[in-house]
This record gives sequence, C-alpha cells and structure tokens, in this order.
Amino acid sequence: MRIFGISLYVIIALFFAVHAVRTQQNMYWLLILFLFPGLGSAVYFFVIYLPALRQSRGARTATRAISQLVDPNRAVREARTDFDRAPTVAHRMRLAAALLEGGNAAEAVEHYEAGASGPFSSDPALLQGLARAQFANGSASATQDALEKLFAAHPLTRRQPEPALLYARALAAMGARGTRAAFELALASASDAAPRCLYADWLGAQSDEADRQRARELYAEIVQDARHWPRHAREHNSEWLQRAQAALGQ
Repeated sequence: MRIFGISLYVIIALFFAVHAVRTQQNMYWLLILFLFPGLGSAVYFFVIYLPALRQSRGARTATRAISQLVDPNRAVREARTDFDRAPTVAHRMRLAAALLEGGNAAEAVEHYEAGASGPFSSDPALLQGLARAQFANGSASATQDALEKLFAAHPLTRRQPEPALLYARALAAMGARGTRAAFELALASASDAAPRCLYADWLGAQSDEADRQRARELYAEIVQDARHWPRHAREHNSEWLQRAQAALGQ
C-alpha cells in the first residue's frame, strides 16, 4: 500500500514535470518535483498549473458557456443598466459589444453608429466595433465603408491582423476587386491561422487550378504547423485546424 502511495506521488510529479517542460517553466521546478514529489506537486499545482488552467482559452470558453446557460442576458442587462444611468460613449460601446456577443448584431450596429456619429467619429475602437457588427449583421458593404474610414484616419490599422482580415472577408463576401490583395495583406499581418484558412477557402472557390492548388498548400501549412503549436495556440486555432483537416480530407 505504501509502495502504491509513493508511485502515485511519482506519477503526479511526472505529469507536472511534463507540463513544466511543455510550457517552458523555470527548470528549478523539475528539481522541486523530483526531490519532493508530494509537496512539490502540491506547490506546482497551486502556483503554476491552476492559474494557467483558469487562463486557458478552454477554461474561459467553458466559463462563458456556463454563464450564458445560467443567465444568458446578464452582460447585456448590466451594460444596458450602466448606459441608462450614464449614457457615455464608453458605456454605449460596452453595450454594443455585449449585444454583438449575445447575437443581436442589428442593435449593436445602432449603438456603434450612434457613437461614431459624434466627436468620436474617428475613434479606432468604435470603428472596428462598428465594422464587426456590420459584418455580423450581413452588411459587407457597410463593413467595407467602416474599415476604409478607419484606415483613412489610422493608416497603421490597415496592417493590424483583425481589421485586415475583416476587410478581406468583406470584399470576398461582395465578390469585389481587390479581394486577393486584401487577403495577402491579412496573411502578412497574421497572428494566427485564421487568415490562411479563410484565404484558402476563397482560393478554393476560384476557377483557376493554380488558386485551388494554393488553397491546398495553405491548408497543408496549417496542419503542418499545428504539430509544433503549444497548447494555447492549438486551443486558439482549433476551428481553423479542423477546417483545414476537413478540406484536405475532401
């Protein structure tokens, strides 16, 4: 029985040691875990593992899902209450973001448009929020307009990952000229796998065989790169990895 207890301590210590190596923790943790497997594992759990678990994308997604299940309108309700008490631009933006997150893109557009019609008409956060809401509301043309206004007021945002990709998606939805160049710029600005996957989706729908071949190459790059992603990157890009794998499987 005592041997079983000692073995369990060692197994737990090994588990945390693997976690320490994968997440590139300081190597002194390995020394602590192997010299004091029981106490070391307990300390590692509370100091490193549990905070990392709480901050993981999966944990945040689960927390949001539970909150939505228990009280699906809480974020919107609280934001609306704050806005009714003090109708500031900041409170309007918070309400618009909550509405957009809750699936009410139409009302979110109204609040973003109201915020962007006054002295904050060139505020980058407002214009990006408006563009996201317009796209979610099915208006690619209005999305393009909002982003071009953003780019004119803040040229550097044209090369930022989120607005660059959203602009490419808006052009693609309209079948507009410049879609290819917009996707290439989004690809150059990318911070995750989304631009590659969405660009590949667009290329795969073109009539040119060279475009379809390029699409397959982009999907293959995602699958290949995923082998080297750390856990948080794999969680963040899980949707794009699955789509790339499905596309290659076809």
